[in-house]
Amino acid sequence: MGLNSTPSAERIHIGFYGLRNAGKSSLVNRITNQDMSVVSEVKGTTTDAVKKSMELLPLGPVVIIDTPGYDDEGKLGELRINSTKKVLNSCDIAVLVTENTVLNDTENELIGIFKSRAIPYLIAHNKSDLNGFEANTKTEIYVSSTENKGINELKEAITNNVNIKAKTVRFVADFVKRGDVAVLVTPIDESAPKGRMILPQQQAIRDLLDANAVAIVTQVEELSVTLNKLSEPPALVVTDSQAFAKVMKIVPDSIPLTSFSILMARYKGFLTSALKGANEIDNLQNGAKILICEGCTHHRQCEDIGTVKLPNWLRDYTKKELNFEFTSGHAFPDNLSEYDLIIHCGGCMLNDNEMKSRLDTAEAAGVPITNYGTAIAHINGILKRSTEMIK
Repeated sequence: MGLNSTPSAERIHIGFYGLRNAGKSSLVNRITNQDMSVVSEVKGTTTDAVKKSMELLPLGPVVIIDTPGYDDEGKLGELRINSTKKVLNSCDIAVLVTENTVLNDTENELIGIFKSRAIPYLIAHNKSDLNGFEANTKTEIYVSSTENKGINELKEAITNNVNIKAKTVRFVADFVKRGDVAVLVTPIDESAPKGRMILPQQQAIRDLLDANAVAIVTQVEELSVTLNKLSEPPALVVTDSQAFAKVMKIVPDSIPLTSFSILMARYKGFLTSALKGANEIDNLQNGAKILICEGCTHHRQCEDIGTVKLPNWLRDYTKKELNFEFTSGHAFPDNLSEYDLIIHCGGCMLNDNEMKSRLDTAEAAGVPITNYGTAIAHINGILKRSTEMIK
């Protein structure tokens, strides 16, 4: 992904819901002007949520999500319905696509779910070329995918009804002023993506440039040389959390030090929870069960941080026999009661809605949650130093 691309997590998510054969996929194809979803008269053609990143003016960057029919049948259908519900965790607005003039019980159930989650929603009366067009209202739009009618009106209604939350927190720029130097420590090892940088590193560079600050990017091995070449100390040093143990020995206490993961926790709005959760590491007992969550689905290397390094560091630190389970991508357990601690990645690939949903689920279950950066900082005895400037 280039620096000029908008990450999926920063886009408005628009979910299309409804019964099988209501015309969701046809309508989504009209909205996107692409054959994004397979269209068929056979019920249940869409078996998994299909996502498309695009520009939808005047909203800007969005993610369009076509979901399976909510009336799917059988054991497999039940799994698809549960998957469809989980898509709502990331939605900023939902569009119920119906071919009915009067909503049936299943469609009203969907409306009830939208309302219970405080998700803005619209009703798109599809196949209106057959059922008859009526006057649009603020939240009910009559459309025809076949005749391409009402599509612009539906786009306008989405724009008018979505609740766009302005981001008030910067990633890192509010800790520097014009001309300040920030040193970013970005290890390039076997777990680093080939030919690119991970999203938090990209965000930090762009945010510093937007603040007219200077971003210096280096590796751990060159950090000492880099600091010595500067005529004055940098305003701060930001490191990959995995390198905390080495970096903390190089950077003087007088220079603010934090990590990309800790900055991401603040940016995503769960730093307070992450700090509390990190302190719970000291209370883990033999047999404790820990859930480690990755928001993305990258190929795991032999020294993967989530499945290898973190468990080893935690066992060494606690001197306890600990049990671990792992999830990745959008998978996240509905029942968290069996876990003693959740350690989440930075969540850079998850939007704020989905991250908040996970936090709320953990809080409701009474399970402490932290993230990679705060957990690693705690293990290295540097949690206070790495967070005191950004609390």
